[in-house]
Amino acid sequence: MQYVQVVNTPLGKITLLSDDEFLLGSWFEGQKHFGSKYDLSSAIFAETPILKQAKKWLSAYFAGEQPDDSGLTIQMNGTIFQKKVLQALRQVPYGQTVTYKHICQMITSDEAQANKLSRAVGNAVSKNPFVLFIPCHRVVGSDGSLTGYAGGIERKRSLLVLEQVTF
Repeated sequence: MQYVQVVNTPLGKITLLSDDEFLLGSWFEGQKHFGSKYDLSSAIFAETPILKQAKKWLSAYFAGEQPDDSGLTIQMNGTIFQKKVLQALRQVPYGQTVTYKHICQMITSDEAQANKLSRAVGNAVSKNPFVLFIPCHRVVGSDGSLTGYAGGIERKRSLLVLEQVTF
């Protein structure tokens, strides 16, 4: 069984999806890849412990806090490569940014291979099904510029300002 909730945030509505054990996804309304591979229309609107915890996390985040996600169980799906990218993104600390190149270096120690992975990493980052919970908004271009974000560049800018990132 899958459960869904819609949460109002200062940057728009976020849809949360879970099953009985895991958070399965979170998406800004209207973002690219909304709902990923899930049929959100078949999910039940309900407040589950997982969704309640995710909502509490979002409230803390938008209050300018660094919420602890250690108790939040996330089910990552996708290829082995996509999961590596998502795991690397989870390691990017609150209030800091990394480049796509840095993410490449986090997932392979082979410098030649890391140089070839930028597009693949960019693609995996753009399809991140966990807006905010896996912080893809913290990835910037090599020159520090704000690059694509499935939720929109203005949201990305607002999230980084909230985290007091200087760019």
